[in-house]
Amino acid sequence: MELIETASTPGDSETEIAIPEAAFDSFKMPMLPSQFHLENSMSPGYAIKHSLLGHSGCVTGLKFSSNGENLVSSSGDRLLKLWDLSATRCIQSLAGHGDGVNDVAWSAAGLIASCSDDMTVRLWDARSKLCVKVLEGHSRYSFSCCFNPQANLLASTSFDETVRLWDVRTGKTLKIVHAHQDPITSVDFHRDGNIFVTSSYDGLVRLWDSSTGHVLKTLVDVDNIPVGYVKFSPNGRYILSSTLNNTLRLWNYKKPKCMRTYRGHLNEFYCSNSNFSTTGGIWIVSGSEDNTLCIWNLQTRELVQKISTEGDQILSTHCHPTANVIASGALQNSYAIKIWKSSEK
Repeated sequence: MELIETASTPGDSETEIAIPEAAFDSFKMPMLPSQFHLENSMSPGYAIKHSLLGHSGCVTGLKFSSNGENLVSSSGDRLLKLWDLSATRCIQSLAGHGDGVNDVAWSAAGLIASCSDDMTVRLWDARSKLCVKVLEGHSRYSFSCCFNPQANLLASTSFDETVRLWDVRTGKTLKIVHAHQDPITSVDFHRDGNIFVTSSYDGLVRLWDSSTGHVLKTLVDVDNIPVGYVKFSPNGRYILSSTLNNTLRLWNYKKPKCMRTYRGHLNEFYCSNSNFSTTGGIWIVSGSEDNTLCIWNLQTRELVQKISTEGDQILSTHCHPTANVIASGALQNSYAIKIWKSSEK
């Protein structure tokens, strides 16, 4: 298979660079910064610590608060739930959406965003637990949302094939980006907020200028495998993409080159998210449709731990900001949120 990267700037024609996939296996990836260094590829030893029950539909999104003390979940049951992790209890259910909730985001300023099949995006105050704004404009399901690091901008994606950039203070649409030719499955901001990345069922990963809304680069798989999820690495140098052919890829998007390919999980039907765990060494974490939670060594690509979730397909995961803890959400059966803790010190 051959991968093509296309780059464009306003006024320039697109150029194409063909990169044989065979070259990826021999490409030597530089070690990441020392604070992310892995000393060995031993299993991180994650084991179940708590199960949080309360949702009556699939758990679609999970986000830890910036201090790691709380967790917010979104669900197909139309609710968001706020959880106190020390007490392992639900603090509040947030109701308001008229249909299933697909994703949730939590800003550094204490706002929570949720997007729904009801085509709206809602902003919630995490302290008062009240909805403070309803953002309307999408013409089909809103599927993914993300705050920029400065917490003044929110991006939402939709099956209407657009990304909307919203002013968080006013709730007004700043830009409508006609980003893809199929439903857009995810969005993520770079750590400096200047660019954001999107993925789509059209098989493309695209990078955008946050200020202008112009496309900067397009990563293309010529097999056009739908891309279910994308995320920037914590240091901002890489992008992790998840395609619906049981594959994760780590990209240096500036070169651009695929640096690593990760396999061993099952992901063919659902947009299951994947994450970087940067505490106690770097792992890549993803749910799987074979009722497991999968963890890879980022550097060696080794699948170091595959944990049974006792009959639950995992759609959503999120990694704690400071502790060796992972939250996972079940697609069906129990609809449980499980908290996993590593044996690493």
